[in-house]
Amino acid sequence: MSRSRTWFPSVALALVLFASSVIAEDVVVLTDDNFDKEVGQDRGALVEFYAPWCGHCKKLAPEYEKLGTSFKKAKSTMIGKVDCDSHKDLCSKYGVSGYPTIQWFPKGSLEPKKYEGARTAEALVEFVNTEGGTNVKIAATPSNVVVLTADSFNEIVLDETKDVLVEFYAPWCGHCKSLAPTYEKVATAFKREEDVVIANLDSDKYKDLAEKYGVTGYPTLKFFPKSNKAGEDYDAGRDLDDFVNFINEKSGTSRDGKGQLTSKAGILASLGNLVKEFVSAGSEEKKPVFTQIEDEVEKLKGSTTRYGKMYLKAAKNCMEKGADYAQNEIQRLERILEKPISPAKSDELTLKKNILSTFA
Repeated sequence: MSRSRTWFPSVALALVLFASSVIAEDVVVLTDDNFDKEVGQDRGALVEFYAPWCGHCKKLAPEYEKLGTSFKKAKSTMIGKVDCDSHKDLCSKYGVSGYPTIQWFPKGSLEPKKYEGARTAEALVEFVNTEGGTNVKIAATPSNVVVLTADSFNEIVLDETKDVLVEFYAPWCGHCKSLAPTYEKVATAFKREEDVVIANLDSDKYKDLAEKYGVTGYPTLKFFPKSNKAGEDYDAGRDLDDFVNFINEKSGTSRDGKGQLTSKAGILASLGNLVKEFVSAGSEEKKPVFTQIEDEVEKLKGSTTRYGKMYLKAAKNCMEKGADYAQNEIQRLERILEKPISPAKSDELTLKKNILSTFA
């Protein structure tokens, strides 16, 4: 990556974005233009014909992506998919009348065999191995969900410095399996929040713990905030946004479903009026208001202390560098945020930008 500094910035950025798009998905996107070039050639191909609005397709998606990841290094086999809303003629050509339809195209053939098995990564891998003569194992995907045991439960869940959401599940439970990909996205969204833990417990394996917390059905979700380690029932919805909104409200975080900080992150309501007064004050009048902001920042506790220091730095720079400082700095930060940077750096710059916006 260090060599990219010698390239023209626009070329470097384009290559990074291209690389990101290639590695973001291990399932080949097939279209009218590339289908015959990819399928029926020198390798076998498993193709999912799907529709973006189809519920069964959405449920299959994480399993199919796991399949693609498992076979990405298998040169003799390709895992692909076709959006039938965008490529109706192509799907009609292969007799697709419902979604998802999964078909196997042998090497050198455009005569498919329909897949009729279970829609799990395990079953799909077994089918492709049989048809393609491969011996691929399911790729292990790292998880951001903390797996609890009898030994770790108290240490993690009852930690009064953490807000912990726990899913009590059973391995055989269909609803638990359906929730799993969404729950993983929740854990990923909050993985950079040190005070938030997204965890689960196998209640079949640890029945005593499940009974202790009144679990009678699966999945049962309970929230253990810093202030109440007896636990609270999670009664909100089970879509990604429902979970994200719940955690943000309960934990004072400001993340979206992709784990990015929102425009509200770092904003302190307690300093709002003082900042307005500071911005509207003349050069000499700003100093006593700055002193008041300092006094309020000293009262802050926990993570808000960090934000308070950012407010002070922004106010000080506004006094020293003039009225245009905040707006100019925001524009500079926005240019940096448009480039590929680390998640931690993105968080830091987003917080600065949000706080500066109150001074602009």
